[in-house]
Amino acid sequence: MASSSGNSSGLTQPQNSGSEEDMQGTLVDQRKRKRMQSNRESARRSRMKKQKHLDDLMAQVTQLRKDNNQILTTIKVTKQHYFNVEAENSILRAQMMELNHRLDSLNEILNYMNTSTGIFENDHHEDLQPSADHCFMNPLNLIYLNQPLMASPDLFQF
Repeated sequence: MASSSGNSSGLTQPQNSGSEEDMQGTLVDQRKRKRMQSNRESARRSRMKKQKHLDDLMAQVTQLRKDNNQILTTIKVTKQHYFNVEAENSILRAQMMELNHRLDSLNEILNYMNTSTGIFENDHHEDLQPSADHCFMNPLNLIYLNQPLMASPDLFQF
């Protein structure tokens, strides 16, 4: 009961002529070709879009690698500066310790000289009092410390 026109209704239609069927076939073929062409264009656009996305991702990877290399270079330079500053700080700490030691030594010398001449700094050295019976600390006996020692010529006879 189906006719060549594709009508599936129960009604029978009169037979179409061959040229009409050819036109319908041509029309169906045109639609089919048009749909195929549209699908090809859509697939081409999809491939182009996919390729553009891939190219964008590759460009992004390249940029990120470049950024990573720049960051690594910056870290390397920063580490080198850090090590240089740390070495300089170590030298400065050693110099500070040496200067503190020298200052302590000079303060000891000043304290010794102050105690030997009878001049005291009561703020720091209350326990250092001049001893009158100690001949080395007596300022009158300091004159002997500056005298050269002379050996007599007869001392070394062979």
